[in-house]
Amino acid sequence: MQQIQRNFCFDGEQQTYQWYSKELQGDAKFSIYLPEQARAGEACPAVFYLAGLTCTEETFAIKAHAQRLAAQLGLILVMPDTSPRGETVAKGDSWDLGLGAGFYINATQAPWVEHYRMESYIADELYYAVLEHFPIQKGRIGIMGHSMGGHGALTLAWKYPEKFKSVSAFAPICAPSQCPWGEKAFTHYLGEAREEWLAHDAVALIQSKGALFSEVLVDQGLADQFYHQLHPQLLQQACTKVGQKLTLRQHESYDHGYYFIQSFIDDHLQFHAAKLSD
Repeated sequence: MQQIQRNFCFDGEQQTYQWYSKELQGDAKFSIYLPEQARAGEACPAVFYLAGLTCTEETFAIKAHAQRLAAQLGLILVMPDTSPRGETVAKGDSWDLGLGAGFYINATQAPWVEHYRMESYIADELYYAVLEHFPIQKGRIGIMGHSMGGHGALTLAWKYPEKFKSVSAFAPICAPSQCPWGEKAFTHYLGEAREEWLAHDAVALIQSKGALFSEVLVDQGLADQFYHQLHPQLLQQACTKVGQKLTLRQHESYDHGYYFIQSFIDDHLQFHAAKLSD
């Protein structure tokens, strides 16, 4: 694991690492924010942040302005890339497929199957690597994400509740099996069998597995240009059906971008800090 960038930030450090991933079969990058307590060796709770389409390990670190409050709360932030990278990795023919669009699943179809294993990369390989290399409190790890990453946060939380104690999302793709983004990605990565898609669909997972968390926090802008792809109402219906507490906040005038995330990131960090301290 090679540190390739290090910046002092609110008495903590924003760091970027590159390492060889066996799951992705190539070099991968991730960013991590270590508050002052973690720099001193004190074990701290951590939150994984999964970014959306076209993003990298830098996007949240640069655009969300999360480090100030993370420093005050003593939260470690883990920020992986959104897909495998490299010359041998299948690229795709559009911005919403291939590079930058891994969808946090394990592909089963060629030419994606060799490298596109973002689910196992996040939930197994990177998860245990950061526990080994950084002072993270075991059992106190949360997950959140935006858009495609919101889909990833919700689905990985429901697949691995033993690993993630808290979950939240900004404008998540709630039912990817029922929207163009998800249909395109799942057809390429998983094939035509739609019943297999449901194992990677947050609404379907909640309906099948039931209530697993004390609360889920989701923020959604009502001026979101991609609102028709996101289906927050289906998430609300699924949570209501199984008795899962969901705080779904829909905001007038806010769109899909990082100004929206900046506006509410403090609420999400405080939400995770409280849940991880229980």
